[in-house]
Amino acid sequence: MATWRPDPTFYPSPRSAMKAPPEELAYVVRLNPNGDGRPDALCVVDVNPQSSTYSKIVATVEMPYTGGELHHFGWNACSSALCPNAPHPHIERRYLIIPDIRSSHITVIDTKPDPSNPKVVKVIQPEEVADRAGYSRGHTVHCGPDGIYVSALGSPNGEGPGGIFVLDHDSFDVLGRWEIDRGEQYLAYDFWWNLGHDTLVTSEWGTPKMVEHGVQADLLLNAQYGHKLHFWDLRRRRVIQTVDLGAEHQMALELRPAHDPTKAYGFVNTVVSLHDLSANIFLWYRENGKWAARKVITIPAEPAEEDQLPPVLKPFKAVPPLVTDIDLSLDDRFLYVSCWGTGELRQYDVSDPFNPKLTGVVQIGGIVRRAGHPAVNGPLNGAPQMVEISRDGRRVYVTNSLYAAWDAQFYPDGIRGWMVKLDVNPEGGITLDPNFFIDFGDQRAHQVRLQGGDASSDSYCFP
Repeated sequence: MATWRPDPTFYPSPRSAMKAPPEELAYVVRLNPNGDGRPDALCVVDVNPQSSTYSKIVATVEMPYTGGELHHFGWNACSSALCPNAPHPHIERRYLIIPDIRSSHITVIDTKPDPSNPKVVKVIQPEEVADRAGYSRGHTVHCGPDGIYVSALGSPNGEGPGGIFVLDHDSFDVLGRWEIDRGEQYLAYDFWWNLGHDTLVTSEWGTPKMVEHGVQADLLLNAQYGHKLHFWDLRRRRVIQTVDLGAEHQMALELRPAHDPTKAYGFVNTVVSLHDLSANIFLWYRENGKWAARKVITIPAEPAEEDQLPPVLKPFKAVPPLVTDIDLSLDDRFLYVSCWGTGELRQYDVSDPFNPKLTGVVQIGGIVRRAGHPAVNGPLNGAPQMVEISRDGRRVYVTNSLYAAWDAQFYPDGIRGWMVKLDVNPEGGITLDPNFFIDFGDQRAHQVRLQGGDASSDSYCFP
């Protein structure tokens, strides 16, 4: 919907966004892994510490279909609408675009007039995505200057290539496939951009057939999962360079570019090393007119007794960190790393991106550790997975489910879903908020979006 003035939650720069008022609501997707016919849902969580319903779910919006799996989602519009080349400067941040990574539906939810009571207004059918873009299994959503971008894991038959398609800002119609020339790119997962350098970056996981039934040992041990970054000319929609992180670094997932558009770098995590089960963080950057990547963080596996481990890990007698999400604060200072295997959330000072320094660790859950929380009695399973940071960088929200088929492999006793919040020391360090713990029971929470925007929702064209 157009407005006469730009949306007040749009900010020209990350520095100005950090001065925004604190969020009062969080939107969290909830998936039902039980196969009992109950639909997945979007939950609205009160995150205002002054509220009587703080740390409680205040509304739930069920999807109008069953049999899917909600995963990632995003806003229809954000601060990128203020870019000089944006054709839609007067749209507003109003709708949540929620792809289903299994059924390929896309649900559009209106957060106005009452943000605490959103409503479903449209469902884009899988057939429309397949017919107009040739893709299925939507994943990442980013509000771009010229449209709503959605990544997809593959084609309707479960093979590749995966890629990106675009939705119209106003009607949410599927416009079509984004790529003009994809070069050698076949596997897909995440995407984001260095807007100041007219570059889009994509990462690699696997085709739907490679991931939907869990980790396939033969594919993993033969290094068949993704391990490359693809750099695209954002305007010409063509691959200009591919950087291989090394076949031993399996599953190159989350992309976190610097928020300052003058900086030509970003971070990506790889889930597991075939050499030693470690997880690694790579920095991509410009060097001599080309893109390059360098490993800057390694997190080792932890030894464990065989009887402590799920069948998939017993032969290795160790717990891999399984880094499955990362997030970067708006000032480009702190990188947060979720270790879904060992049960840790790590904070690194990346003021010097080539030399990160570990500044904080919180332990909760974990395959073996099962660390608890001050608000509940007893051990917890699952572990930090999706992580989201407030615009001012003072609060971090975490959920504990990865993907239903993978949950079952690594936590075969069944994950009980939870969401927690951490408070951030501006000089470094993180602590659990003892008053914030949401128990989702036999349902599972995944991605979190914050009212007004967060550290992974918006892109900026001004430093």
